[in-house]
Amino acid sequence: FAVIAGYGAVVIGSMTIKKVYYVEGLVHNLFSVGQFFDKGLEVAFRKSTCVVRNEDGVDLLTGDRSSNLYTIALNEVASNSSTCLLAKASSQSWLWHQRLSHLNFATINNLVKNNLIQGLPKMKFEEDHLCSACEQGKIHQKHHKSKTAFASNKPLYLLHMDLCGLMLIQSII
Repeated sequence: FAVIAGYGAVVIGSMTIKKVYYVEGLVHNLFSVGQFFDKGLEVAFRKSTCVVRNEDGVDLLTGDRSSNLYTIALNEVASNSSTCLLAKASSQSWLWHQRLSHLNFATINNLVKNNLIQGLPKMKFEEDHLCSACEQGKIHQKHHKSKTAFASNKPLYLLHMDLCGLMLIQSII
């Protein structure tokens, strides 16, 4: 079990999900279906998909099921939906942060100071919360620890390695 380190609000487009718990070391973001219901949204589960809809029945988020876990990609919005969750930023700072391919705020302020981009507003760009897309982009897998002893200790000694992982095809044995 992991310890909840804190909680806050997550803004996804025009929707704010409150009391989102932060658990250090957790690899995935977990959403409570009850929180979607509290916001007046409908959640429908099928055999291999999950759909979050607004009061008008418009699909807002779609998820796929894999190994008993429904995964919702927050950067994808249903193509038939007239609602776009990620185009609206919470402020001008975040709008330009997204428009400039998630460029860091110090660099954006430098661009303003040197007047390098035409149309960029003359203002102080401030980071008032974490960008989930930038945070996701900075996540990386830990490296395997180096071995101190060699697995093969003789010349031409055969070394067996699992290079491709678990095979999904049943064995004939």
